[in-house]
Amino acid sequence: MAKTDSKDQLGLPIDPKANSRKSNGKAKGHGYDESKVKTLSSLEHIRLRTGMYIGRLGDGADPDDGIYVLLKEIIDNAVDEFIMGYGKKIDVTIKDNRVAVRDYGRGIPLGKVVDCVSVINTGAKYNDDVFQFSVGLNGVGTKAVNALSSEFKVVAYRGGKYSEAVFERGTLKHKKQGKKFGEPDGTYFEFYPDSEIFGEEFDFNTEYVEQRMWNYACLNSGLALVFNKKRFQSKQGLLDFLMSEVKDTGIYDAAYHKSQYLEFAFTHTATYGETYFSFVNGQYTSDGGTHQSAFREGVLKGINEFFKKNYNGVDVRESISGAVAVKLKSPVFESQTKNKLGNTDVRGWIVSEVRSGVVDFLHKNQGASKKLAEKIAQNERLRKELNAVKKEAKEAARKIAIKIPHFKDCKYHLGHKKRGDETTIFITEGPSAAGSMVSSRDVETQAIFGLKGVPQNVFGKNKAAIYKNEELFNLMMALGIEDSVENLRFSKVVIATDADHDGFHIRNLLLTFFLNYFEELVVAGHVYILETPLFRVRNGKSTHYCYSNKERDTVLYKMRNPEVTRFKGLGEISPNEFGQFIGEDIKLIKVNIKSTAGIADTLGFYMGKNTPERRDYILENLI
Repeated sequence: MAKTDSKDQLGLPIDPKANSRKSNGKAKGHGYDESKVKTLSSLEHIRLRTGMYIGRLGDGADPDDGIYVLLKEIIDNAVDEFIMGYGKKIDVTIKDNRVAVRDYGRGIPLGKVVDCVSVINTGAKYNDDVFQFSVGLNGVGTKAVNALSSEFKVVAYRGGKYSEAVFERGTLKHKKQGKKFGEPDGTYFEFYPDSEIFGEEFDFNTEYVEQRMWNYACLNSGLALVFNKKRFQSKQGLLDFLMSEVKDTGIYDAAYHKSQYLEFAFTHTATYGETYFSFVNGQYTSDGGTHQSAFREGVLKGINEFFKKNYNGVDVRESISGAVAVKLKSPVFESQTKNKLGNTDVRGWIVSEVRSGVVDFLHKNQGASKKLAEKIAQNERLRKELNAVKKEAKEAARKIAIKIPHFKDCKYHLGHKKRGDETTIFITEGPSAAGSMVSSRDVETQAIFGLKGVPQNVFGKNKAAIYKNEELFNLMMALGIEDSVENLRFSKVVIATDADHDGFHIRNLLLTFFLNYFEELVVAGHVYILETPLFRVRNGKSTHYCYSNKERDTVLYKMRNPEVTRFKGLGEISPNEFGQFIGEDIKLIKVNIKSTAGIADTLGFYMGKNTPERRDYILENLI
């Protein structure tokens, strides 16, 4: 009789050896019993699962790195005091990566100082009578800073008395209290980010911090922030913020509106696309959300009402630069990073108030309304011309191939609830690099687009030119932005080129393409540059990948009988190795811009026709 395999209740075959790995009724190697169940303290959990609380770690090279989140959480508390009418000044000092923040609000109640910075879900932000529009994390922010700092100090001043507590990595070391006459009410925080969490090389970038100070000042007109003795203060709020971005590139004087819960400003420039800066309770929402969508809708409705027209939304919003900030009691964000608002109940009143504000502005500013009408008419003409070019490009693409050439898509895309934020497309230089990536990528979240050669320099060309260029059109289709940037299919657009002259040139050409026609992708933080190692240093015992000459030299000093390999191009890195560089430890540099106003001049200098200025710059700095 033939032997048949045993099956379980579901009809699945049972492994006959499944029970053979037991000894005396206990499974070897599993040891799952009561002793393995651990209960962590709140601060221990923050240290173990840091990303759950502050997102990414990083070393300070990216403005979204964790050390800036720590700074933000402390300042947010001070801003919350100002919002409630207490304290008009915040002093911030950063020296040798040690941060000190002093506000002049009400001060933490002296008997609750330790609890407020060390016991999770403890704070006054749950009480609407004390805090109505909180910027920080309710009951979590300062605790996270405390847990993730090697040194943390808090001092509360109230009514001539003080209470002080000092911690190390979230553990209370000592506390004291007493009298302190002449010291204004408020709270003082001092912390040093833990190198065990953020690495030995972390460093606060002064430029990034100053941008944050300016944002705080513009979102809280009347509040003064003093960072390393430099004062940041705004009288016109969001209008000042917008003008610092567009400078003198606006076609007309910017529209501005402010009420108790809503503030917005906008103008049109000579650039392509739409550029928005949106905020919720002071939190920058780089991916927009329902408040930004409502703002866009309200602008269209207001303009149509004033001109008694039925303008196409594309024509109205093309080349717009706008900023919108709302205050909400219960904001709901679509992700842990708080970069997109999800509240559906805000649409109606925002649309209505924006519409009324726009109509009022245009009635009071006839010169601006005339220039706006001219801009809309110009946008309409260009759109119709561009639509004809787009149609030709799509028909030509369909004739060439059903699929986009040199493009390997992934399973999930931006907008997927669970993995949308992970989605990445790598724009690679040549087939060899693309081949290595294809073999080592995560097929669920990582896509590859391989360039055939050197892309066209599009500086100074109209938008129709990029639709006539086959490779750039294919790139737009791969990204999903050939019709609108709202259809972007990936959270991260990563430029991956060789670390040589040709690679840098291609990188600059691609950046010119994005900044010239799709600057909103850059402003929203979607465009990155991939860092890959320059050297592989190894011996019989270990292998190290180095991203700089300094890093290579450090490894060489410590290693015996090393073998050094210089990677001339991405294609020289094996698929197995490449998997390490685009996996969990991927190194990315986010493309940031100081202001949208300077883009045209910068691109003109580097990517325009040869000029005496550029020649002199090369002679002075590069030769």
